[in-house]
Amino acid sequence: MPRQIPGVHSDPDILGGTPVFTGSRVPVRALFDYLERGRPLAEFLDDFPTVEKALAVGVLEHMKELAAHAAPAR
Repeated sequence: MPRQIPGVHSDPDILGGTPVFTGSRVPVRALFDYLERGRPLAEFLDDFPTVEKALAVGVLEHMKELAAHAAPAR
């Protein structure tokens, strides 16, 4: 069973179960898309005001923690 990510919610009735930021309909993937394109977090938050900064930062911190503890590639 996948671990829960703080600040992320998935419900089959909301965007077909796509993970979204809690309290919004904004897909978490949108944050990563912004960052991959070199756009700053502040711009993402301006464009998606229903996402609280603490939630976005929390997701990034969670992913950073996962990467820090990932098994090395063989």
